[in-house]
Amino acid sequence: MAMPLAMSKDTTILFFSLPILLFLSIFLLYTNFIIKWNKERKKRRKMNLPPGMSLGLPFLGETLAYLKPHQATSIGHFMDHHINRYGKIYSSNLFGEPTIVSADAGLNRFVLQNEGRWFECSYPKSIGGILGKWSMLVLVGEMHQEMRMISLNFLSAARLRTCLLPEVERQTIHVLQSWQAGSTFSAQEEAKKFTFNLMAKNIMSMDPDEAETEKLRLEYITFMKGVVSAPLNFPGTAYWKALKSRSVILKVIERKMDERLRRSYCSKGIEEDDLLGWALKQSNFSKEQILDLLLSLLFAGHETSSMALALAIFFLEGCPRAVEELREEHLRIIRQQEMRGECKLSWEDYKKMEFTQCVVSETLRLGNVVRFLHRKVIKDVQYKGIDIPSGWKILPVLAAVHLDPSVYEDPQQFNPWRWQSQSRSHLAATTPNFMPYGGGPRLCAGFELAKLEIAVFLHHLVLNYRWELAEPDEAIAYPFVDFRKGLPIKVHKIT
Repeated sequence: MAMPLAMSKDTTILFFSLPILLFLSIFLLYTNFIIKWNKERKKRRKMNLPPGMSLGLPFLGETLAYLKPHQATSIGHFMDHHINRYGKIYSSNLFGEPTIVSADAGLNRFVLQNEGRWFECSYPKSIGGILGKWSMLVLVGEMHQEMRMISLNFLSAARLRTCLLPEVERQTIHVLQSWQAGSTFSAQEEAKKFTFNLMAKNIMSMDPDEAETEKLRLEYITFMKGVVSAPLNFPGTAYWKALKSRSVILKVIERKMDERLRRSYCSKGIEEDDLLGWALKQSNFSKEQILDLLLSLLFAGHETSSMALALAIFFLEGCPRAVEELREEHLRIIRQQEMRGECKLSWEDYKKMEFTQCVVSETLRLGNVVRFLHRKVIKDVQYKGIDIPSGWKILPVLAAVHLDPSVYEDPQQFNPWRWQSQSRSHLAATTPNFMPYGGGPRLCAGFELAKLEIAVFLHHLVLNYRWELAEPDEAIAYPFVDFRKGLPIKVHKIT
């Protein structure tokens, strides 16, 4: 009977000691946090740092308040309050680090243009953990430049004209032909289906009707939920599920890669003109590097473009005048096609979509799919008398500039006419402040393809359908942009 008694005592001691150990661990971590913070405060006294610098919660600082969901067409209460109190450049404690937050257009341009000199990309480790260490989003330096060059060559102007434009139109028609007149469905899901099918085709030559493509798309939905979730890696969490989906997606890409390599060794079969084939032929990347490159481009090319398209559908539904002007522009293009005896869009047709491009620009300005960027300061630098210390993070908030009333008149109004040539003086003043795809050496490699996708989809949409919201919905920043209800719309066929 002695043994159970001894075990009972040990269990009791353990039961009471665990809370003490937990308390001591938290106390030590918080003490180290305070020591580090005091060092920063001493450093601050010697420098002309921006105002602000609230301590906030331990470890998290003001992160939870900064990331609090708000309407996508606003900057949110946190940014609004801090800008009113401290100005467009202020300091804070975000993501566990001392941070300078910039709502200033000039400083944002300065940061993006000096990538690699004074600043470098610095996303949270959890993003790299799920996208991969060779993802273009997290890479810096020469390796990022090499991968970016592969992407730029694949998405060149010549390929946009000859290969990508016809494919974008095919995928658009494929989605729209599945719509039943009078039916109600999620426009956001349809936009995601369109952009995913397009990227799967251009990355790995996967057709939308294949069972494997649909399976991959469903895995990708799980993957995306994890990218934007808390990085809690234990069974049942969204992050854990996303890592499982990542593994499944990479196995599909790897199988496609092995098939290509076998065919190339045997000199059999037709070579697919996709990014996978391009990377195999044009680079010396390892298998792991190619896998991460393709996964990151599937992520970047699908998620941002689909949300931008959904936002365009949402904004246009509330602006009938813009829809009518769009329809008139695209009817003119159709008449010119008929005069040429053609039935498909040409590059010349696309270049004539001037008002359509105004709609695209206004959607990106007001919707702000990419709201802010993560950068780290790698060298002490000054900007207009403000000290920006090495080791700090700096967040260029693109949305704050796009919604700034001193930069754009009535910034929360959807007004595509603000981009027309008749307002050249206004346009000239605002274009340098318009950065929906970032800027500098890390300017999004696929931004021209994204604009092409939205324009071609709108071309066929306004010519074939009228639509209305099936129930009220709104776009929310979490900070990623999403519609609360998936943007349910009801469509009516135009005959």
